[in-house]
Amino acid sequence: MSRVPAPAEKIVSLDLLLERVAARRAAGARLVFTNGCFELLHRGHVRYLAAAAELGDLLVVGLNSDRSVRELKGSGRPLVAAEERAEVLAALGAVDFVTIFDQPTAVQLVQALRPEVYVKGGDYAGRPPPEAEVARAVGGDFQLIPFVPGSSTSELARRIRDEAGR
Repeated sequence: MSRVPAPAEKIVSLDLLLERVAARRAAGARLVFTNGCFELLHRGHVRYLAAAAELGDLLVVGLNSDRSVRELKGSGRPLVAAEERAEVLAALGAVDFVTIFDQPTAVQLVQALRPEVYVKGGDYAGRPPPEAEVARAVGGDFQLIPFVPGSSTSELARRIRDEAGR
């Protein structure tokens, strides 16, 4: 019986990630990569990550650092620290590895990892992120996973604030 890796084993630096990905690719694995803030994990995230994992053999998630989340979302964010967000993501069976990055986009990760498939949620339809072009430039494919209506961190945070204000 094979052992399921503990979440902490799946949270890795870029250097270690590149080593582990190279080993899996040598065995024929197809790499799927996605990225995001993943502040409050909800069913939209879970469905999205499960669907992304189905597109290949190895799912890597690039997680925005606290600093980059603040840069993207504002001073009141992130709602949960990067180390906690990474552990929750890594606990999901669909996720093989999580790496935290400090830039506002994951362009550098896409360049380094050269995924066969780069994935984002359907909320990016009509406005592909810069990573999509980079993924195509390194020989990968860009795919959108359908958005789950009513499932967003911003909406969840708004509902929590509304309830707290009552």
